[in-house]
Amino acid sequence: MRAGLLAAGLLLATDVAAQSAETTDRNPQGATEQVPADPASDLALKRDSTRSELEALSKTITLSNDRAAELQASIADLEKTSESLRTAIVTSADKRKALEQQIVDGEEKLTTLRTKEDAVHTSLRARRGVLAEVLAALQRMGRNPPPALLVTPEDALASVRSAILLGAVVPGIRHETENLAADLKALAGVRKEIIAQKQALGDDMTARLEEERRMNMLIVEKQKLKQRSATELASERRKAEQLAAQATSLEGLIGSIETEIASVRDAAAAAKADEEKRRLMSEAQRAEARELANSATPDKNRIAPAYAFSDLQKKLALPVAGSILRRFGDADGTGHSLQGMMLETNAGALVTAPSDGWIVFAGTFRSYGQMIILNPGDGYHVVLSGLEGVTVQQGQFVVAGEPLGTMGNKRVASATALALETERPTLYIEFRKDGKPVDSRPWWTAADTGKARNDS
Repeated sequence: MRAGLLAAGLLLATDVAAQSAETTDRNPQGATEQVPADPASDLALKRDSTRSELEALSKTITLSNDRAAELQASIADLEKTSESLRTAIVTSADKRKALEQQIVDGEEKLTTLRTKEDAVHTSLRARRGVLAEVLAALQRMGRNPPPALLVTPEDALASVRSAILLGAVVPGIRHETENLAADLKALAGVRKEIIAQKQALGDDMTARLEEERRMNMLIVEKQKLKQRSATELASERRKAEQLAAQATSLEGLIGSIETEIASVRDAAAAAKADEEKRRLMSEAQRAEARELANSATPDKNRIAPAYAFSDLQKKLALPVAGSILRRFGDADGTGHSLQGMMLETNAGALVTAPSDGWIVFAGTFRSYGQMIILNPGDGYHVVLSGLEGVTVQQGQFVVAGEPLGTMGNKRVASATALALETERPTLYIEFRKDGKPVDSRPWWTAADTGKARNDS
């Protein structure tokens, strides 16, 4: 019994020493780390610590030369047609977004494991005093063992008294020993899970880097097939920038661009023609189209939306991997209600088209950072802002899941007034119907409609 308690005591002492060293590493200035009274603040600190750890890990991950050469060879062997390249890009983007979501989920799991680790440490620290008392009692008993029974009646009486006292104490000692052993076992298990989770995250980051390289190569190949001249694109881009500088609202920007830029005007005309075609369809044909939207994957080589946007409620996936910070109607920090939704993302996260549609605008607008406006038809526009880079241009038709751009390393200026609990990149999403903002929640899939971060 004493041997078991002494072993537990040594394990605990070793664990406490290791914890002290870990605390010193996290706090190199040597300041005493205080546990925040607010659980939300404590969780935020753990999130920041975990993210810093993962960001340091991501900087060490690179693709081997052999793997990069394999990717290059696979792209070279791919059939170079618009349809095949678009299909490959959408597939690659879908895989990359899935990996980015796995990284986000893994980050949350790692934070939870860190919280469990701290809880076990707290339990062990709380038992230190009890263990010290037990070990001291056993040490005193070892220095003054009870006498042998076959000596004198007085010694026999003392021995019986000691046995009675020990019988009362030992069950409590055994209980404390079992609790200590359980805590130490739990701590070892949590640490093993943390190591495994970090390894899994490292593998996901490597796969994401590989998919990013592959997707970039595919985009370069697709751009080679474009027929519009660089001069025409540059002219339209300059015109769009001038209109953006003159516009005072999103509604004004959309109206002026659709009126004055030829490619966007053509795209808007195509959207209206597509809507008119749907309007003339019989009810049976519309029902067949809705059934197709529910059950099949449309042709990636299409040049118009596969389905009416109003038929896509509960069908759209969020355009970026991340977590929801604010929703339509929440306070925006300026005394008004938010007209869209805000998503927190990882740095460099991929942004894809939530639906088919024509690009109305792709560029900088006021303090929104890089912004994309998509016309999916049915009188709707989808606004995505807060990006750092975009890979599409005005007038281009994109299909659902096609890459539009990437996030930066931190949130843009327009998000500063929202008093968000993060400095990380944030994507703003706004749906507009006939020029007026509408709640986008009915369009997202059930998996994307969980609680916002500030509600959790």
